[in-house]
Amino acid sequence: MNKKTKKISLFILLIIILFINFYPLPYYVTRPGMAQVLDEIIDVQGGYDEKGEFMLTTVRMGEANVISYVMAKMKKYYSLEPKNAILLENETDEEYQVRQSYYMENSQENALQVAFQKAGKEVNVTMNGIYVLSVQEGMPADGILKPGDRIVAIDEQNFDSSTGFTNYIQGKQVGDDISVTFFRNGEKLTRTVAIAELSETKKPGIGIVLVEDKDVKTNPEVKINTEQIGGPSAGLMFSLEIYNQLVKEDITKGYRIAGTGMISSDGTVGPIGGIEQKIVAADREGAEIFFAPNENGARNSNYEMAKKTAKDIDTKMKIVPVDTIDDALAYLEKLEAKK
Repeated sequence: MNKKTKKISLFILLIIILFINFYPLPYYVTRPGMAQVLDEIIDVQGGYDEKGEFMLTTVRMGEANVISYVMAKMKKYYSLEPKNAILLENETDEEYQVRQSYYMENSQENALQVAFQKAGKEVNVTMNGIYVLSVQEGMPADGILKPGDRIVAIDEQNFDSSTGFTNYIQGKQVGDDISVTFFRNGEKLTRTVAIAELSETKKPGIGIVLVEDKDVKTNPEVKINTEQIGGPSAGLMFSLEIYNQLVKEDITKGYRIAGTGMISSDGTVGPIGGIEQKIVAADREGAEIFFAPNENGARNSNYEMAKKTAKDIDTKMKIVPVDTIDDALAYLEKLEAKK
């Protein structure tokens, strides 16, 4: 092989390597992430110590290339997710990260509110409205509302939660008009928006993804450092960790306790994605108990999927179903302290 042929061959090889490593595919690869000990990132001023540990669990996600695509096909508990199943319509990767940050912030606020109320401690909640995270193309809000708008009233009514807002909208009939008052760039605006049927849920709506905008002030102060974590799924475990630092009794009873689930301001635990991968992550970190959203006993609930995964990986970790934070607290109250 002469020098010219070698150079051409090396150049072609380089092009192939670059293609394999950097050519993006229309998928994300998800896999088991980590189980993060929460007392390392949550600090209640003057709070009590604990012998055991509460842990949040995560899923790692990255844009697929040829290599990671092949790995996801071969490795168990690696998963390929189409981009349109992760991103909202016309949403960029950057906008997705912003949305996850909003969800995380809201998760922390709900966790603070729930934990302090359960512990009988001082907490003040000010509802500022509802942030629009995205607007569905072709729905009534399209062209009227924009991401970043802060809705403060519907038909001149204020709401103390996103649930109240959603319930009001879903109480309307398709074709009804509502008056939406919102702030955009400091300007207060009011616009009329029609009600339509949402394609995903078949319920009345206007076609927005939203998150609560509220201020939660507590005494004592709580510091939470979650710079590397996004999304709403740590809400339950945040609540339990904060509560445990607020009360004298150590509700961990000396166990390593992982879990997942969104938390609403009323203490309801909601389902999340990637439960199988989170079970794997928790088992790797030596968790002994795992709280999983029960979804009121629904078929293929997070709890049911968690049980199947736990059996498949042959873990001794106890999978516990929860619909509310009270379910988790009741389980821990009956739990015998670890010797």
